[in-house]
Amino acid sequence: MDVVVIGAGPTGLTLAHELALGGAEVVVVEKLTERMEQTKGGTLQPRTSELLDARGLLDAMLEWKFDRAAVGGHFAGLPVPLDCTPWQTRQPFPIGIPQWRIEEVLEAAATARGARVLRGHDVTAVRSDDTGVTVTAGATELRARYAVACDGAHSTVRKLLDVPFPGRPGTYRAILTDVRLSAVSDLVPTRAGHMSTMTRTTADAWAMLVPIGGDRYRFTFGKLDDSEPDLSAEAVQEALTAVYGEPTTLAEILTSSRFSDATRQLENYRHGRVFFAGDAAHIHGPLGGQGLNIGVQDAFNLGWKLAATLAGAAEPLLDTYHAERHPKAARVLHHTSAQRVFATPNVTEDLAALREIFTDLMRLPDTNRHLAGMMSGLDDPARLPDLDLVTADGPTRVAELLRAGRAVLLDFTGNVELPLGWAEHVDLVRAKADTTLPAVLLRPDSAVAWCGDTPLEPALRETFHRSLGA
Repeated sequence: MDVVVIGAGPTGLTLAHELALGGAEVVVVEKLTERMEQTKGGTLQPRTSELLDARGLLDAMLEWKFDRAAVGGHFAGLPVPLDCTPWQTRQPFPIGIPQWRIEEVLEAAATARGARVLRGHDVTAVRSDDTGVTVTAGATELRARYAVACDGAHSTVRKLLDVPFPGRPGTYRAILTDVRLSAVSDLVPTRAGHMSTMTRTTADAWAMLVPIGGDRYRFTFGKLDDSEPDLSAEAVQEALTAVYGEPTTLAEILTSSRFSDATRQLENYRHGRVFFAGDAAHIHGPLGGQGLNIGVQDAFNLGWKLAATLAGAAEPLLDTYHAERHPKAARVLHHTSAQRVFATPNVTEDLAALREIFTDLMRLPDTNRHLAGMMSGLDDPARLPDLDLVTADGPTRVAELLRAGRAVLLDFTGNVELPLGWAEHVDLVRAKADTTLPAVLLRPDSAVAWCGDTPLEPALRETFHRSLGA
């Protein structure tokens, strides 16, 4: 076997799909016997949507999206939507989709390509050596060349390998529930919208109700004194009544979980032949809908590199996973820490003044563009917008050229030729587009490896070998 992926959440299932797409034999082990049908982290940021679109996975997810106003994302819940249109994207808005529906689409795609998912397999041992990894999951022992821990914030693999998880503990605890309501007051929203319009506070509590279809809502709440809320039906009803009024009546709690704003990150995403991705590698406060997205983006980055290495690429290619992804998550930890200063429901007179000034700054186009790019992921310097293209085979776009999970060399001059031996790894596409770029080499994960008009040999050969592992 090539890879054991531990954890069947969005990160693990995306990784399984990418590995299988690249020709690797992959098994996913998951301790839960069946998928938890909880809305949870169900927001796709624009850059994540672009990556999923590049694999043909987005449309199936959009069938399950929430009814949400066409409004931009937020920074710290401040009342100025973030405008992503200057970033030239087809997906300018965050998309709300139940997390379990995202997982459902990812699992179907991964298994269709040959990946296996073993549920009810709780990992109890992970042993790594010079040639591979042995994973004990339930009564099953799996031997693979590599393993990837995608098993969440409380990662079992991290604990089994005694890997430090430095950072700081949370300053509060809150509750996330999916509920059914039998009656609602006029204060209950009828559709999802900008966070600044969805969050409400009272003298001693804060809460947010998001409609997710029919009589179902995602209900998030906490206490202003930062004490830990209760998970009982009585406590949920008490919070609903306090924030949304007497007519708002709980019918049923469907799922519930606790969360905090703890902020931690592994110092290294690789430990021998074991890699870490998603919440197993980094956690942060839940502001701006970032968690699921950076985990899925971890998987896109690592998946093709592992598959290429298994197919014969040089081992140092795998070191670029940590080098590229660790700074991305560190940046998210940094800006979510800043956001929680603004977003605290305990607003002092000084903080109110600071929020007012920063809100005015967010209305400036340059500030808004900067924050929109940061929160959406569209400001990635290795990103190429999904350009409309005209090729010899007819009109297409960049995303459609990446469906096969191969590198693509886009030639906008008609003069580029692939060096001998490159066709095994790279698709050459001659196209016309509204761009001044002469040529662009895209990695399988859509990241730009090179762009310019210098000769492919020798200027590009070093970049090709370093970035693509060929």
